[in-house]
Order: sequence, then C-alpha cells, then structure tokens
Amino acid sequence: MSMFFTNLVNGLAMGMVYFLTAAGMSIVMGVMGISNLAHGALYMVSAYVGWQVFRGFHWPFTVAVIAGGVAGGLLGLFIERVFLRRLYKQPNEQVLLTYGFVYIFTNACIWIWKGWPRLPFTAAALKPVMIGGLRFASSRFLLIALGALSAVALWYLQDRTRLGARVRAGMDDKEMAQGMGVNMEMVSMIVFFIASFVAGLSGVLGAQVMGINAEAGNTILLQALVVVIIGGVGSIQGALLGGLMIGLLDTFGKVLFPQLAMFTIYLAMVIVLVVRPQGLLGRRG
Repeated sequence: MSMFFTNLVNGLAMGMVYFLTAAGMSIVMGVMGISNLAHGALYMVSAYVGWQVFRGFHWPFTVAVIAGGVAGGLLGLFIERVFLRRLYKQPNEQVLLTYGFVYIFTNACIWIWKGWPRLPFTAAALKPVMIGGLRFASSRFLLIALGALSAVALWYLQDRTRLGARVRAGMDDKEMAQGMGVNMEMVSMIVFFIASFVAGLSGVLGAQVMGINAEAGNTILLQALVVVIIGGVGSIQGALLGGLMIGLLDTFGKVLFPQLAMFTIYLAMVIVLVVRPQGLLGRRG
C-alpha cells in the first residue's frame, strides 16, 4: 500500500509537468496551426535559468519560477515574431526551423552551464511531508498544487474571457474570425507568449522532479506530443487529462513493468488514435 501511494503522488506530480508542457503546445497547434518542436527546448532553457536564479544568485524560489517563465515566454515570442510569422501554413518549414532551435538552445545551455546535470534544487530547502507514516518530498505536493491552479487559470482564460473567445474563434475558423474584425495576428502573438511562458514555468517546476540535463528538451518534447495526441489539440482539459494519464502510466509502469514502461505509454496513444483520432477531448477537424 505504501508503494501505491508513493507512486500515486509521484505520478500525479509528473502528470502536472506533462500537462503544463503540453498545454501550451496544444493551444499553439489549435490556434496557429504551428507544430513548435522548440517547445521542449524552452522547457530546458527555463529550467537552467531557474537553477541559476535560485542556486547561482540565491534568490527566492518564487523569483526563480517567474524568471524561468519569463525566459521561456520571451524566447518563444522571439521565435514567433522573427521566424514563425513568416511560415504560416508551411508545416514542413515550421518543423525544420523549430527543431533546429532545439540544437541551438541545447548547445547554448551546454556552453553557458557546461552541460553537466543538476539535481532538483529545492530538495534541501523544503522539509518532507509525513502522511500516514510515509515520507513525501514537499516539492511533489507543491507541483501538484501549482499544476492544478495553472489548469484552472488556463481553463478560465480560454473559456471565460474575451481573449479566450477570440482564441476559440480562431480554432474554429481563423479566416472568418479575421473577417469579423478579430486581430488574429495579435491573438496569435499573445497565445504564443502565454504558451511559452507556461512551458518555462513547467521547466523550473519539472526540474524539482527530474532534475536538469542537456537532453531534457528532447525527452519532455516526446512526452508532450504524446499528451497532445491523447488529450486532443486545442483543449486545456484534454491536456490535463492526457498529462495525468501519461504521468501515472509512466510512473506505475516503471515500477510494475520496467521493461515495458515506454511501451505502455505508446500503447495508450495508439488505442486513443484508433478509437478517437481527434483525442479524448479534442474537436473533430
């Protein structure tokens, strides 16, 4: 029973990391039709920035999280304004460009931070939590709580605000929304910044579970793509459901079936694609 609860907490924490990373990617795909493969690299860069602020400058962890989010948001906005805005409806060029940024950002991190892995940097600063005689890392519960708050905030932004209405209109019919006077270029710019900012937050928070290394961008990108496929493009709720599902499958799979842990994730993705190609909570078309 203790193993079950331990892995349940770890799985939920990992699920929130996957959700935060995939949510931005999912919305960018839905609104802008852009497959941003540099999304994982933004996660990695922001994680290193958070580490530098917390360990290097000895500033509070809250500042480190915000700094990571801002770093991710600004880098994402730079990519969108300088490059991707010229490549709308050119999926092959988008993929080549954004994956090129993965190598650029990875080598930049190796050059600046020397490439050696960093351990979770709040482990020593937070006291463990005791529940029923079991010891849990406080960072796990912090990550679950912040992930839940982020899910509510993103859901409210998408479904209960004027910006969210414009985002949904762009998902349904971008040309019609522009014809009705919606400035879709401004909406796309804001959406891309928010998506990249959330990726930055997830980088700093995810580092408290997985640590940081130069391959973190590629690793989290693969998991985020699986979450987007399972949850459905353009759906915050789908990203949350897919993230928690993959987090729990991955965590319990590594414990119960270590040889087949990755297989269980892709099996879940294949089943969803066969039964509901648009994702569990995605829209048709």
